[in-house]
Amino acid sequence: MPLALLALAVGAFGIGTTEFVMMGLLPDVADDLHISIPSAGHLVSAYALGVVIGAPLLAALTARMSRRKVLILLMALFVVGNALSALAPDDHYLLAARFVSGLPHGAFFGVGAVVATGLVAPERKARSVSLMFLGLTVANIAGVPVATLMGQHLGWRATFLGVSAIGLVAIASLALLIPRDHTHAPSSDGLRGELAALRSLPVWLALGTTIAGFGALFSAYSYITPMLTDSAGYAEGSVTLLLALFGVGATAGNLLGGRLADRSLRGTLFGGLASLMVVLALFPLLMSAQWSAALGVTALGAAAFITGSPLQLMVMEKAATAPSLASSANQAAFNLANAGGAWIGGLALAAGFGTTSPATAGAALAVLGLIVATVAYTVDRRATPTTRLVATHVPSQTEHAHH
Repeated sequence: MPLALLALAVGAFGIGTTEFVMMGLLPDVADDLHISIPSAGHLVSAYALGVVIGAPLLAALTARMSRRKVLILLMALFVVGNALSALAPDDHYLLAARFVSGLPHGAFFGVGAVVATGLVAPERKARSVSLMFLGLTVANIAGVPVATLMGQHLGWRATFLGVSAIGLVAIASLALLIPRDHTHAPSSDGLRGELAALRSLPVWLALGTTIAGFGALFSAYSYITPMLTDSAGYAEGSVTLLLALFGVGATAGNLLGGRLADRSLRGTLFGGLASLMVVLALFPLLMSAQWSAALGVTALGAAAFITGSPLQLMVMEKAATAPSLASSANQAAFNLANAGGAWIGGLALAAGFGTTSPATAGAALAVLGLIVATVAYTVDRRATPTTRLVATHVPSQTEHAHH
C-alpha cells in the first residue's frame, strides 16, 4: 500500500482524537469554566454541527482545487480550531472554537477517501479507504485514552495543544507523501455542478443507509457506560478499558470490511448491517454478565465498522461526477447518525424501557438500514437492465448496411 495512505491515517488519527476526547474531558472543562455538565455537553454538539455544515460546504467550495492542497488547508483549519480551543477564555469562545474544529472533519475524510482510492488499483479501493479510517479507529484505542489522561493531569487545554501538534505532523506528512500527480481535481462546473450530483436517488439512498446504520450504533454506544455499570456490574473505573475494547473491535471490523468490500461491496454492506442488528438485539443478554459484556462491546465495534468502507465507496460511486462532495456528505450523514441515534436511544430510556433499551432501539434502526439498503439495491437492479436493453437495440453499422 502507498505511503501516502499513512499521511491520511495520521490526519484521521488527530481528527478521531479531538472528536471523541471531549466526552472524557467534560467534567474537567465544566469545573474549570464554572459551567454545568449539560452545558459542557453542548461542546460535543458544536463539533458535530461543524462537521455537518463544513463537510459538504468546504468540499463544494474547494471542488476546483488540487486535492493535495485541499487536504493540507483542511488540516491547517483543524490545527487553528484546536489551538483556539486550548486558548479559549470562556465557554462561549470554546463553543465557537469547537465548531471551527469540526468544520474540516467531514471534508478531510471525504476528499481523503477520493485521494486514497486514486492511489491504488480498482480492486483495492475499499481496502485503501479502510486504511485511512484506521487512524480514526486507532484513535479510540490509543489517542482518546492518552489525551484524556493528559487532560486530567496537565489540564484540558494541554490536550487540545497536543491535538494541534498531531495536526502539524499530519500537514508535514501530507506535504511530503501525497503525490502531486494523483490529486488534481476533475473538470467541474463549480458549486452548481457539484450540488447537481447530489440530486441522484441512489446517492440519497446510500446516505440514508449511513444514517440508519450508524444511528443504530450510536443509539447504543451513547449509553454504553450506564449499561456496563448498572447492568453488567462493572466499576466506573473499568469503563475506559472497555471502550478501548470497542476501539479494538472497530479497528478489526474496519480492516475486515475493507478486504471483503473489494470482493463484494453489497454483500459486505448487507452482512455488516445484519451482524450489527444481531449484536444489538442480543445486547440485553450480553449485558447480564461481565465477560459477555466485554465481548458485546468488542462485537459492537466490529459489526458497526465493517460497513464503514463499503458505505463510503458506494456513495462515491453513485456520485461519480462529484465524489469529493458526496464522500464528504457521507461524513455529515455519519454525524447526523451520531446525534439522531443518541436522541432515539434517549427516548427509549426516558420511556422507562430499561438500561439496555437503547440497544434494542438500535437493533430496530439496523433493520431500517437493511430496508434502505435493499431499496437501493432494487433501484440499481432496475436501472441496470434498462441500460442494457437500450444498448442491445442500438443498430450497428452492419445492420444499417443490410437494410
